[in-house]
Amino acid sequence: MIPERNVLIAATGSVASIKLLPLISELSNEKQPYIFNIKVIITEHAKHFIETDQVPAHVPILTDNDEWLAWNKRGDPVLHIDLGKWADILVIAPLSANSLAKIATGICDNLVMCVVRAWDLEKPLLFAPAMNTRMYDHPITREQIDKLISWGYKEIPCISKTLMCGDTGNGAMAEVCAIVEALRAVLQLSM
Repeated sequence: MIPERNVLIAATGSVASIKLLPLISELSNEKQPYIFNIKVIITEHAKHFIETDQVPAHVPILTDNDEWLAWNKRGDPVLHIDLGKWADILVIAPLSANSLAKIATGICDNLVMCVVRAWDLEKPLLFAPAMNTRMYDHPITREQIDKLISWGYKEIPCISKTLMCGDTGNGAMAEVCAIVEALRAVLQLSM
């Protein structure tokens, strides 16, 4: 019997969010060693890059609005807590410079940031940074990435290539195959 794993994918406001569909497709591939139950959470800025109508119907996409619709009174479900309990692993791909800074400083002003802030540190969290080379090369970026790593989060390193803006250098999100491989490697170690 093929084991099942609950994977929560978070996409933040980077053009690399266009890789969400290929990531879902690769995780849904029948050749995977696991059956991945996938839920997706996206920030408002990630919506700009994602064709949500192209996401398979069996993969729920959750936004800030869903967080507020789920809760009306004491005792109602709290979505960011329930998602953290449901998931075996959280993969943030892409992690924009803005969201990286928010996580590193504890800001939780949207559904993605609330899930991360309430994340069980005993469970794996992978993040794939994605930003312009000038942002990636700024010294604060390494400080913030190192802070996340110190908490036990696993970085899926950026790659160097020609970015959407035409600049060439570090900062591009890792390829989908590298993200899937990192996810599988972590699951094999932690399960």
